[in-house]
Amino acid sequence: MTETLNKRSQAITAGLNRSPNRAMLRAVGFKDGDFEKPIVGIASGHSTMNPCNAGIGSLATRAEGALKAAGAMPQIFGFPTVTDGIGMGTEGMKYSLVSREVIADAIETSVQSQSMDGVLAIGGCDKNMPGAMIGMLRINAPAIFCYGGTIKAGTWKGVALTIVSSFEAVGAYGAGKMSKEDLDGIEKNACPSFGACGGMYTANTMSSAMEALGMSLPYSSTEANPDAEKGDSVARSAEALVDAIRRDLKPRDIVTRKSIENAIAVVMATGGSTNAVLHFLAIANAAGVVWTLDDFERVRLKTPVLCDLKPSGQYVATDLHKAGGIPQVMKILLEAGLLHGDCITITGQTIAEVLKDVPAQPRADQNVIRAFDKPMYKQGHLAILKGNLAPDGAVAKITGLKNPVITGPARVFDSEELAMTAIMADSINHGDVLVIRYEGPKGGPGMREMLTPTSALIGKGFGETVGLITDGRFSGGTWGMVVGHVAPEAFVGGVIALVNEGDSITIDAHKQLLQLNVDEAELARRLAAWVQPAPKYTKGLLAKYAKLVSAASLGAVTD
Repeated sequence: MTETLNKRSQAITAGLNRSPNRAMLRAVGFKDGDFEKPIVGIASGHSTMNPCNAGIGSLATRAEGALKAAGAMPQIFGFPTVTDGIGMGTEGMKYSLVSREVIADAIETSVQSQSMDGVLAIGGCDKNMPGAMIGMLRINAPAIFCYGGTIKAGTWKGVALTIVSSFEAVGAYGAGKMSKEDLDGIEKNACPSFGACGGMYTANTMSSAMEALGMSLPYSSTEANPDAEKGDSVARSAEALVDAIRRDLKPRDIVTRKSIENAIAVVMATGGSTNAVLHFLAIANAAGVVWTLDDFERVRLKTPVLCDLKPSGQYVATDLHKAGGIPQVMKILLEAGLLHGDCITITGQTIAEVLKDVPAQPRADQNVIRAFDKPMYKQGHLAILKGNLAPDGAVAKITGLKNPVITGPARVFDSEELAMTAIMADSINHGDVLVIRYEGPKGGPGMREMLTPTSALIGKGFGETVGLITDGRFSGGTWGMVVGHVAPEAFVGGVIALVNEGDSITIDAHKQLLQLNVDEAELARRLAAWVQPAPKYTKGLLAKYAKLVSAASLGAVTD
């Protein structure tokens, strides 16, 4: 392999010929002959704190063995992970989106400081995928992402469960619609194995998008963590990475405007998370690709929702895997002219070559993936709304609703906790529009997800009749009349900061409108009287993040 090493590897090899470098590497297992091999980092998100990442340790070991067998010298290092399901509804959730940047920084620091030839990242929870991708694109050494795998569905009294079932059960129990026995039963059975949240929530959305982007192997994004095929896929990923090092195939060769469009088409077709909007703005930024909110809308208008997946549908990721996985979805889109088949993937094959043997139509013995002419919805579900409340844009998930239009009185809350208190106290009425503000990237800081209040609303029977807008964001498990990522955010003086209790607000997904029904003169008067709140944090990570972070409409990036 020595003669096939790229320029980066040759420079590293020259450096390793210095005696101190070699001496330190001998201490971690290098022997004569190993110094000419490419050094490959294994970025491991293993953590025993959450089921999403608790099964990654063994996968990192599997990757280590496969890299050695392929002629590389693997070196394992870790990156931190935040579990949204545990942090949800608490101050800890403010670190969730921040962790995307921390993960990117950790991978960049480890790979660049130790002059590694490539990196194989293994992650499970929501921010692992975009964080790793941003880091890989900054470094631009050969890289591959390996998903730690989805969780298997739990069951209680014959009903399939995901973690979102627990959040919705809290609302239902609080409304007197569920017994304590069922509340406890759902809690104890919602997460039966290791793996990331089972619906087409953010983790599975982003893993699917990584596969569609070409940065993960086919079928790898919907495999369950406990299954043997997950480890086999990681081993094949290691082999593919070593081959990419030989060919000097790098992330920015793969992540292009066309491949990002492929990924977003798959997000739309699978009914994926609103967080994909935020993350792909950031991924495009790291790749040096021009991609805006208007591009999401362009893809949405021509891409149908083909998959019947939770949170607004019936099935989970393991069902999608059995039905043909992401390759089946991609082949349907390719046949319809909605994918760029000439995009290169980490295997060296084009998308069209990868999908060559995949059937053009979904199997008749399953209901998870629909045929192109019989979609769940004729257009995508992630709509970009604008109006005087969000002149720079906001994001709404509009599927699963009978009528995604509401005009009602504003119920204004300056934090998630205040809104949750009102919901659980039964002071919210049908027709209300909740405004949860000062939860944006700078104002939160960290742009918390609002799964706790949205799930409570659904549990109390308000899913179709109460609107909610926020400069925060939503879990991939959220559904309902909800609009997030409102920009500009309240902390910088966005119109959302000027809403008064009782003001009329219109959410109209058909017209893509988010409007505060107050005249411009009154808004100007309110803005003149508005005073920016003091920052909530003045030291530490959150304070640094608040100073650096961009608007949600730009991906909430820090570089």
